[in-house]
Amino acid sequence: MNNDEVDDDSGPFVSQLHSGNSYLSFQEAQISSTMAEERTFIAVKPDGVQRGLVGDIIKRFEQKGFRLVAMKFLQASEQLLKQHYIDLKDRPFYPGLVEYMQSGPVVAMVWEGLNVVKTGRVMLGETNPADSKPGTIRGDFCIQVGRNIIHGSDAVESAKTEINLWFKPEELVSFKSCAHDWIYE
Repeated sequence: MNNDEVDDDSGPFVSQLHSGNSYLSFQEAQISSTMAEERTFIAVKPDGVQRGLVGDIIKRFEQKGFRLVAMKFLQASEQLLKQHYIDLKDRPFYPGLVEYMQSGPVVAMVWEGLNVVKTGRVMLGETNPADSKPGTIRGDFCIQVGRNIIHGSDAVESAKTEINLWFKPEELVSFKSCAHDWIYE
């Protein structure tokens, strides 16, 4: 056996990939890459839907290399929105936020990929569009906080909560994109 191959229990030799100071078999690297992937909840708010920005937003996440695993176009109920924004219930803008989010349809999505929560937040830009850099979704497409077109989970745990609130487990599609190996090492 040469230095580029290793014998594993699943059969003949498996190529090894270098990862830091250790070597992983190709199968271990695939498992390691998949385990590091996470999911985030992204919602295009009524202003983004009404302005026809859904396609542009999806395109940015796809071009980045993230995988869409669920999507719904819906008129969110007051109950769903109150639960979604429960952490803001004591804020003076809470009733107006819930009312606004009910004012039109939204597009709810789940995206998957390596560090998708953190990277997704960077792609969205700051909550206040005036503080968002050009090239971000909010920096390119909106002006005021009250019409900032998109919501994105702010942490892995909140993403899990939001995904479970908006989607049933059977609505999430797991698959390996044919582009996976061109995005991840």
